[in-house]
Formats: sequence, structure tokens, C-alpha cells
Amino acid sequence: MFRKLHEQRLIRIKKENYSMSNTKLIIEERAANIGNFIVGRLLPFRQKRMVGPFIFIDHMGPVSMNNKENLDIAMHPHIGISTLTFLFEGAILHRDSLGTEIEITPGAVNWMTAGKGVVHTERTPEHLRNSTKKLHGLQIWVALPIEEEQCEPSFAHASASELPSWEYEGIHFKLIAGKAFGKQSPIPVYSPLYFIEIKSDEEKTVSIGEHLFGESALYILEGSITSDGHTYEAKQLLVAKDSTLCAFTISENSTIYIFGGEPFSEERFIEWNFVASDKKLIEQAKENWEKDKFPSVPNETVKIPLPEPKRFGG
Repeated sequence: MFRKLHEQRLIRIKKENYSMSNTKLIIEERAANIGNFIVGRLLPFRQKRMVGPFIFIDHMGPVSMNNKENLDIAMHPHIGISTLTFLFEGAILHRDSLGTEIEITPGAVNWMTAGKGVVHTERTPEHLRNSTKKLHGLQIWVALPIEEEQCEPSFAHASASELPSWEYEGIHFKLIAGKAFGKQSPIPVYSPLYFIEIKSDEEKTVSIGEHLFGESALYILEGSITSDGHTYEAKQLLVAKDSTLCAFTISENSTIYIFGGEPFSEERFIEWNFVASDKKLIEQAKENWEKDKFPSVPNETVKIPLPEPKRFGG
């Protein structure tokens, strides 16, 4: 159905000359299947499982759907993370076991904290189901600190107008989540992090390392950047060696995302939709899902079965 969404990409890592570049790894976006959808997967990766607390990133689309094609991801559970959905085009109807029902639109942020367990669905809204439409965006998982892994689930939503946005020397900035540049997003995060959008209509020099901390990565959605004589293109994820040295030239008509934060001292394990610092929590979540011990989503009846054991990435 969505076979043309992404051409299959080979996984490639370039080891840069450390004396010339602050880039530690270059991760190529690569195709991955999630149910009836194909996405470009960025994290986790074999050589880099997390960047700060960010443990999972999918690039959805862009895809065009006809009047018979719709996004329909049935009930599925999460533990140990907050999910962040950020759309560039289209709309998704989000329903969850907390009773939330909200339409996600471009520029808005959906932030669902799973904690000890939450269930949700993602579907094309009813008013778009019989029409042609597009869908394009990012799906992100942020791992919770160990003291919050088993917290009560919660949900937060911020409209596009609520996110801090500003312009500096012709460059457009938006703080989607976390704290940076002396600003704070209204999204209630659980550890020190940042997720920043940067757009430029013209070629500009960007130097923002003093505003970042912890681990840092840069994803090029469109356009390109140049750093220390190296040019990087769209659909590449660059993992920095040192977040304080984040300086580069952004080309005209480019959009990039910078994300990261303080890494956790404990390892995180990931299996299917479950993330935890203790594998026993994942095994318990798998058992609970199979035995229908998770809460259900109002007005939903179909659940995605537990798949055969498989780890993301690599």
C-alpha cells in the first residue's frame, strides 16, 4: 500500500576524521515496516542506541493516500517512555486509554507519557477518510528516567502557536520540547533535553553550541548543511562528538532538527513498544498485553498482537 513511500536504503556509517569534524557518526535514514506503513527509521541504530534520552525516531512519509487508503494503527501498548508526534502535513486522530481523543495537526505536539502502561491508537480522522490526503511527520520516543519509569500515564498537547518561536539573523527557530536558548517549551518533559527546529530561506552560518548540553544530534529533513568542509544531505542524522561545538553552514531552503540532552547512566532495553531499564519490566508488560491486563481505549476493539521477539535497530 505504501511501497513507494521510501526507496530502500542501505545502512551506512562514515567514521569522520576527528581532527577535522565534530561529527562522530552519520546515520542514513533506512526503511522499516510498522504494520501497514513504511517509515524511515533513524534511531535506534547498531552503533548508537540513544542520543541523550531520545531512544527511537521514525520519519513518516511524505506519502499521498487516495480516498480508500487510510492510516489505521489499532490498539497497542507502551511502557517506560514519552511519545512525541510532530506533523509537517496531514492529520492523525489520537485516542488513548486515558480517554484522550484529539486530532494532531501540523506544527502541534502530542506528548503521551506511558509510564507503567498506556494504550493508544492512531488513525486517519473521519473527515479525511474518504478523500485524498497526505501524511508527513516525525514519531519520537523519549525514555523516562529510572525514577519515573513506572509513573502514572499522562497526556499533554501543545498547539503550534504555544511553542516558542523566534528569528535571529534571518534564521527561524522553534523549540518543540525541553529547554534551550533561555526558553522553555510547554511540553512537560521528565529529564533535561531539547528538540529544536531550525529553518533558513538563505545560506547562513549557525553557531548554537553554547545553548546545547549533553549529547546532541542533527537530522536534516530537507536541504543540506556544511561543516568543516564536509557537506551533509537530507535524510541523514549526524551525531556530534561534542554538543558545545555545534557550528555549521545551513544551505538555502533547508529544515533541520537538533535534539539531545543529558544521557542516562543506566542502560535502556527496547522490545516492540516497551522500553525499560530492567528486562523484567518488559517481560511483565508482554505478559500483561497477552492476558489483556492493559487498559483499553474507549470506542476501540481491535488490538495489535504481541509479535515474535525482535529488537529495533541494526
